[in-house]
Amino acid sequence: MSQSNEVSIQKAADQLFHAGQDKTPCTPIRTLLADGDLEAAYAVQALNTKRALAAGRRLVGRKIGLTSLAVQKQLGVSQPDYGMLFADMARGDAEDISLLDVLQPKVEAEIAFILGRALPHEQLTAADLFRAIEYAAPAIEIVGSRVANWDIRITDTIADNASSGLYVLGSRPVKLSDFDPRLCGMVMEKAGEPVSVGAGAACLGSPLNAALWLAKIMAKVGQPLSAGDTILSGALGPMVAVQPGDVFDVRIEGLGAVRAAFSKE
Repeated sequence: MSQSNEVSIQKAADQLFHAGQDKTPCTPIRTLLADGDLEAAYAVQALNTKRALAAGRRLVGRKIGLTSLAVQKQLGVSQPDYGMLFADMARGDAEDISLLDVLQPKVEAEIAFILGRALPHEQLTAADLFRAIEYAAPAIEIVGSRVANWDIRITDTIADNASSGLYVLGSRPVKLSDFDPRLCGMVMEKAGEPVSVGAGAACLGSPLNAALWLAKIMAKVGQPLSAGDTILSGALGPMVAVQPGDVFDVRIEGLGAVRAAFSKE
């Protein structure tokens, strides 16, 4: 990597970090990186991950983004992306969520998988993943962007920790054998009205496909998934913008329900 590229990567990481710290979205960072340079974008993400860990934040899993083929086509990519989940991003089911904790929030309904075993090998099979998943839970990912007006392209979102914000897990863990991740239907309601609907198949054909992709990639880059890690496997339906005081209820067939409730301020 050239010295000029290293300088640009550091500058992009600093810009995103300060946007998060100051609660003020920044201009897109893609102007600092070569067009479509995913390696550089992940290097930006890695710098801010290192900064987070040095500050004492605890890594508890990963999130998968861009699992919709339509969104991949829109951003000109052919695979998902990933970001880090930290313990301070977790919120309780129906717990009041402050809008000060995430920039420009939007919500997505997802299936979360919690691992009971590590997945250290790049040459993983679906059977390896089945054995490793201890349980699943319905989840609401509260995505956020440190880039102003969500003016993002693929390098922006990867660098910005895959546009991560917060997440909420449902309160009732379910064994993988007790529901069908591919065929399960999902509905997200706000004030009793459906605002997003979908199914497991909308997520790379199955959320398990997305989780297996992630496990292989994390092993390949030397950051394998560990026992206890949470995987947010990707959206089952369209994301919805959040307004003060909004309450979102998600139900996933066979998996149960989860609620995200936002403060009015």
